[in-house]
Amino acid sequence: MPVLRGRAAAGADAAPDEVGRGVRVTAAAVAGTLAAVGALHLVWARSPWPCRDRERFAELVVGVGPEQLPSAGACLGVAGLLGAAAGLVGSRGGVLPPVGPRRLRTAGAAAVAGVLLARGLAGPVAFARRSPAFVRLDRRLYAPLCLALGTGAAAVAAKGR
Repeated sequence: MPVLRGRAAAGADAAPDEVGRGVRVTAAAVAGTLAAVGALHLVWARSPWPCRDRERFAELVVGVGPEQLPSAGACLGVAGLLGAAAGLVGSRGGVLPPVGPRRLRTAGAAAVAGVLLARGLAGPVAFARRSPAFVRLDRRLYAPLCLALGTGAAAVAAKGR
């Protein structure tokens, strides 16, 4: 006969807002990474860091010439969206306080997953004509990161609170 512990021993069912450790760890990893990438976009609104100049930054990070770099406002907008995405995934995954109704948290985390998966899948095709250095980084780093984050966000959307 199995030994029951915790809530099961007391005869209580798991609370509907309770999530498993795996979901919390996944949510923390995805939300933390999205927040870090958002912070990078805040920095990029004013600086080409970690590159030495705007030309190298444009080539590696965006894949365009320096005259085509997105504006500071666009960088700030993306930073805000990434922060919101981190909040949605973290809230749905139980690592941040729940915000709004469960249905909204689920839809939000699912939308984050969809956007990231679309970027990861379409990026190598959509950006194939950008600079060779960017294309190489996109295939080796940017697209796989989007696919991993999108997969994690999808898992959190499906199993979170």
